[in-house]
Amino acid sequence: MAETQEKALVARWYFGGLGAAGAACCTHPLDLLKVHLQTAQTTGRTSATKLAVKIVRTQGVRALYNGISASIGRQLTYSMTRFAIYETLRTHLTGGDPKAPLPFYQKILTAGIGGACGGFVGTPADMINVRMQNDIKLSAENRRNYKHVFDGAWRVYKDEGFLKLFRGAEVATFRAILMTIGQIAFYDQTKQLLVSNGVLNDNMVGHFTCSTIAGTLATAITQPFDVIKTRLMNAKPGEFRSIGHCIMVTAKLGPMAFYKGFVPAFVRLAPHTILTFMFYEQLRKNFGYIPIVQKKEIVVEKEETIPVVEKKETD
Repeated sequence: MAETQEKALVARWYFGGLGAAGAACCTHPLDLLKVHLQTAQTTGRTSATKLAVKIVRTQGVRALYNGISASIGRQLTYSMTRFAIYETLRTHLTGGDPKAPLPFYQKILTAGIGGACGGFVGTPADMINVRMQNDIKLSAENRRNYKHVFDGAWRVYKDEGFLKLFRGAEVATFRAILMTIGQIAFYDQTKQLLVSNGVLNDNMVGHFTCSTIAGTLATAITQPFDVIKTRLMNAKPGEFRSIGHCIMVTAKLGPMAFYKGFVPAFVRLAPHTILTFMFYEQLRKNFGYIPIVQKKEIVVEKEETIPVVEKKETD
């Protein structure tokens, strides 16, 4: 009975954001290296390992955690929104039954809607995150020196205007749609197929395997959009006229410029995806709830039969 109830537990709407924030605390240095490689204006290859060693030697280990407050703030806006919308719509479409299979196309549509909303909502924190991470490679006079995510958001609003907080929102939103499909929809589908067919169990090994597959697909799909989004958010005023101009400037560096930072992006996103779903599943199993399943009752009306009394004929 306990096992049945455990399997029937549903995650609360904020579990995804908490899981992603916990994962960000572990993978932030990898995210910082990815941003440095993507914003580099060189055509040569730069080793992520050499870059990490250089940062630690020149500025210390703490420099690898530049922008951590913005990274957590991004997950608590971006990831919490997309997980919340996906879980809410999924519960609605399945009638509240966590065991009911959802068609894959509905998972993609649901993840797309959640990703679009999450990408837009999380753009300000994402931009502050990129700027804070990129600050350490700038000269002292060119650094923005944001103290934390709230200080960065306030200074952008005060110095550049409210709309600048949403710079790169179009690319961030489109990337978030693909990312959410690659991560959440594919994780959900992979878990459904492997667990229902008895290949894996609904345990930590199964969660690790499914999230690894989802992380690999998500990285391959979103990397070019991630490069453009990072360059737009980190750009100085007037550096790029539009998204198209940014794409053209990046293309001049060669086709592989769109995949700059792919290795650290994969190394970051794969562990981030794994940790996010591991934390998420543990929160679900320990603090989830058993939903009230909406069952359709079929009422069968019985026909009332009236007994017929036969009259005997008397002679």
